[in-house]
Amino acid sequence: MPKELIVAIDGPSGAGKSTLSKALAKRTGYINIDTGAMYRSVALLASRQQIDVDDEEALRDLCAELSIEFVREAEQERVIVNGEDVTQAIRTPEVSLLTSKVAACPAVRQALVGLQRQMGEAGGVVLEGRDIGTVVFPQAQVKFFLSATAEERGRRRYDELRTKGLEVDLQQTIAEVEARDAADSARELAPLKRADDAIDIDSTRMSIDEVLAEMLRIIAAKQREAVE
Repeated sequence: MPKELIVAIDGPSGAGKSTLSKALAKRTGYINIDTGAMYRSVALLASRQQIDVDDEEALRDLCAELSIEFVREAEQERVIVNGEDVTQAIRTPEVSLLTSKVAACPAVRQALVGLQRQMGEAGGVVLEGRDIGTVVFPQAQVKFFLSATAEERGRRRYDELRTKGLEVDLQQTIAEVEARDAADSARELAPLKRADDAIDIDSTRMSIDEVLAEMLRIIAAKQREAVE
């Protein structure tokens, strides 16, 4: 029987981490621990309880009572917070605006990293972010660092926005991606990091299906090594 592993996916914004973590979880039967959804959940509760997002003590108390569960139902992953299904509620524009502020709070970061470790310590999980393989789960058996050129990630973002009917400039979108890279690498809280033992995958000239196939091949090899 294949051993259940901890799979960490790190990399810059726009590299396809979220799409691939969900696809990997579905194909392996693992749980996708959606770290972004966790921060969104804190933002939702803070909004409901009218907590000032600059009040670190209040946010710490909120997180102390927090219960989050990820459940896969058919083709959809559901987010259960304190017994309530908040899958749709955490995706509103209002919650999105609050989430970046909540995520900047060290107390929230500390609490959610602790929850992520509890949820994933037994294995059978996929997580994606910026420092999963270096800080959250340095002991992960499989670590990927997924990247693509800024030009390619900018083009993907440009195509996505155009599909939504928005008028955007390609070169400006690429410049924004480059600025985001610099900010993510330099920021004090949870900066973008590559683990020394991470497996690099450059998706610039690869489709999602091609990247997924490569990741599945590597995971299968790691599973075989674990039981030998």
